[in-house]
Amino acid sequence: MLLDRFLHDAAQRHPDKEALICGEQRTTYGRLESQANALAHAMRALGLRRQQRVAIYLENSTEAVQGIFATLKASGVFVVVNPQVKADKLAFILDDCEVAILLTSRRQLTGIASQLAGCAALRHLVVADWEDSSEGPAGAAELLAAGKGIHPLTTLLASQPDTLPDNRNVSIDLSSLIYTSGSTGVPKGVMLSHANMLAASWSITTYLRNQPDDIILSPLPLAFDYGLYQVLMAIRFGGTVVLEKSFTYPYRYIELIAKERVTGLPIVSTMSAILLNLEDLGQHDFSSVRYLTNTAQALPERHIRRLRQVMPQARIYSMYGLTECKRVAYLPPELIDTKPTSVGIAMPDTEVWIENETGQVITTPGERGELVVRGAHVMLGYWNRPEETARALRPGRYPYERELRTGDLFTQDADGHLYFVSRKDDLIKTAGERVGPREVENVLYELDAVKEAAVIGVPDDTLGSAVKAVLALRDGMQLDEAAVIKHCQRRLERFMVPKHVAFVAELPKTSTGKINKRALAG
Repeated sequence: MLLDRFLHDAAQRHPDKEALICGEQRTTYGRLESQANALAHAMRALGLRRQQRVAIYLENSTEAVQGIFATLKASGVFVVVNPQVKADKLAFILDDCEVAILLTSRRQLTGIASQLAGCAALRHLVVADWEDSSEGPAGAAELLAAGKGIHPLTTLLASQPDTLPDNRNVSIDLSSLIYTSGSTGVPKGVMLSHANMLAASWSITTYLRNQPDDIILSPLPLAFDYGLYQVLMAIRFGGTVVLEKSFTYPYRYIELIAKERVTGLPIVSTMSAILLNLEDLGQHDFSSVRYLTNTAQALPERHIRRLRQVMPQARIYSMYGLTECKRVAYLPPELIDTKPTSVGIAMPDTEVWIENETGQVITTPGERGELVVRGAHVMLGYWNRPEETARALRPGRYPYERELRTGDLFTQDADGHLYFVSRKDDLIKTAGERVGPREVENVLYELDAVKEAAVIGVPDDTLGSAVKAVLALRDGMQLDEAAVIKHCQRRLERFMVPKHVAFVAELPKTSTGKINKRALAG
C-alpha cells in the first residue's frame, strides 16, 4: 500500500464528507481527491519523474495538503518547508535534495527570487494564490530569465483531468523528506518511505483509538512531523482536520473547539502554557474533546492537573518521538495521574530499550542510558549524509535491519515505563556531576508563578559549567531569584540547584513551538 491511497480510499467511502476546514474554506474528500489528481497530472506534464522532489513552501492550507497528495500520486517525494524559513535556508534545502517543483504563494515569493534563480535543479514554480489574469508574482521576470517556469495553480488544475493517476511507486520508495536541525546547525533531510509512514500512522491511530467522527484541530506547522501526521492520520481513518495557520490567537482556537465540536487536540507545552494563563479558561466549552496529545517537551505536572480540571472527560496522552521515526512511546491515559512525568511504553509494533555507554541493556530502575528504537517506522537515513546516517542507524541484532540510536537519555521505573532525561548533548557537566535539565525544569514548574522554564549550562571558571534557569512568569505574578533558588534547594541535590536565574518576558521558540535552548545559550 502507498500513502496516497489514504485519500483515494476515504474519497471512495464518503466523497461528501468534509476532510479539511481552513478558515472559511471547507473541502470535502471528493473535491480534495479530484484536485490532488489534477495537480498530479499537471506535475507529470511539467516533467516530474518518479522519486523526484517537490517542495511545498506554504502556510497551513488546503493547497498545501493538495500538494502533498498530488506529489505522492505523481510518484514524487514531498518536502514541506516551514513558511518561516528564510531565503538562504530555503535555497539550501532546495539544492540539497534537488527539488524540481516548488509549490508556494505570492507572499512567500516576495524578496527571494534571486536565491531561487540560483537553484540548479528547480525547474518550475506553482503559485497557489495567483490568477492568470492578475499581475505576476514578485521576482517573476528574474525567475523567467533564469529558465524557471511559473504557473498559477488554478490554471494547472483546470488544464488536467481529475482521474486517478497511475502511481508507479512501491512501499519501500521514498514518500517524504522532513528537514530537521542538525548538530552542526545545517539542516538534514530525514528519509521516510511509504512503509515508514504507513507503519507510524497505523500505530498512532491504534493507541489513540481514532474513529471516523473525530474532528482534529491543528495549528501545528505541516513542516513539523507532529503537524503533518494530524492530516495524514485523519485522512487515513476518514476524520476531519480543522487546519489553522498558527496558534497566534488562543481565543479563536477555543472558539473553534466549541464551534466545530472538536474531539482531538494535538498540543505542545508552549500552547498549554498560553491556554492555562487565561483566567477565564474554565468558562469555555470543551465538552466535545475526547483526547489531547502532547509531544516535543513533556507537560509540567501543574499543566496536566489544570487540563484535567478543564477537560475532565478527555484522555490525555503524554508522548515521545523524534523525526527519525515519528513516534516511539506513549503513556496510557489512565496512568496520567499516577505517572505524570512518564512518556510510558513503546507504541504498537515498536521495540525499545535503554543502553549504557558500553552498549549493555539497562534493566535497573532509575539507571540512565540512551534509548534505542527498533521498528518498521525507523527512517531510511539522512539524505546525502552517509556519516550522520551511520551514527544514528547501526546494524541491528538481525542481519536484515538497522536500529535507531535516539541520542536521548532515559530512565525506566520498575514497571518499565520510560522517563525522558535529556538529549545526550544537553547534559550539563558541573563540578564533576551530570545534570539533566528536565529534572530541574520539573521542579521549577512546581512554582505557581512559572509559565515556562528552561535550564541550560553556562561557562563557569570553577565548575566548568554552571546551571542556569531562565523563566517566563505568568501574567500578574512575581518571583525573584532568591525564592527560586530556595525552592530548588528544598527539592534538588546541591549540584543541581541553579547558580543563576534569569527572567524574560517570553522564552524563544523554534518554528515548531519548542523552547529554543540554543538561542538562550547565545
